[in-house]
Amino acid sequence: MKIESLKNDRVKKWVRLKDKKERDKTGTFLVEGDHLVTEAKKKGLVLEIITTDDKQDSRIPTFTVTKEIMKKISDQVSPSSVVAVCKKQDEIFTPGPVLCLDDIQDPGNLGTIIRSAVAFGFKEIVLSEHTVDVYNPKVIRSTEGMLFHVKIFRKNLEEFLKSIQDEYVIFGTDVKDGILVEESVFPPQYALIIGSEGTGMNKNIRALCDKFFYIPMDSNCESLNAGVSASILMYEINKRSTYE
Repeated sequence: MKIESLKNDRVKKWVRLKDKKERDKTGTFLVEGDHLVTEAKKKGLVLEIITTDDKQDSRIPTFTVTKEIMKKISDQVSPSSVVAVCKKQDEIFTPGPVLCLDDIQDPGNLGTIIRSAVAFGFKEIVLSEHTVDVYNPKVIRSTEGMLFHVKIFRKNLEEFLKSIQDEYVIFGTDVKDGILVEESVFPPQYALIIGSEGTGMNKNIRALCDKFFYIPMDSNCESLNAGVSASILMYEINKRSTYE
């Protein structure tokens, strides 16, 4: 089907998906670019394809639009030739190692953390209620498609940790009083918490931790980017974890 008017109702619906409230309301979101659309297809999440080319996908409703419409839909300065409307994944939490993010604000950091989680074996991620929206276009782009290879939940983090603390060892981070990763043993069920860029872990979350890790650094460096810190810790834990 070809659409040429910016006033078309379907175009208006796609544009509204740039807003978090609309994404939450509809349970859908946009991904842009061949790579991300391909990754979403692999998981069966694509509902519609929007393209400026004449290519049609017989399995998925495809709409050919003008470059003007694509620019209106796109979140990028130089729009891609393809965008997909995707449905959010329905996930069931599976016991095992879980990464918990306490109010991460930067889309790039969240994207980096998701990519590293997939790389280093964390299959479950729990986002606090005030962490940046995982379906934010900047987050989606920075995951490089790894968003579709991990289970992601948004929960009241304090309540979630309280619900698992009898069965899980909960690890936080502390740049001064923590231990090295190699000084700990990892059971089949544990949680790793990464705090926000500006303030670290909330005090109520910190109080639920059993142990804290720190990353040894040169004294000239006071702290690391949240995405970098999370990646280093997940890498070190993955080398030593007994979980299969």
